[in-house]
Amino acid sequence: MPLGAGKAHRLSAEEREQLLPNLRAVGWNELEGRDAIFKQFHFKDFNRVWHQAEFLVSFQVHITLSTHECAGLSERDINLASFIEQVAVSMT
Repeated sequence: MPLGAGKAHRLSAEEREQLLPNLRAVGWNELEGRDAIFKQFHFKDFNRVWHQAEFLVSFQVHITLSTHECAGLSERDINLASFIEQVAVSMT
């Protein structure tokens, strides 16, 4: 099923316990004061991400994920974070 398919629902405590440990293990954290997860990425090869910025040696990306439709963390966010991890690993 595509990342955005189906109606999103806010994750229950049980779903969070099941879905978040793998993301926590690779540096994703829950955002205090907001029902969201975030991670800061550091990339040494910026050119692979944005070809117009050839003069940069490295950069940081801060990603925060939360689903507007359910006003909080949903399985869509978990799936997208997992996809982002795969992409980030392929860039190192």
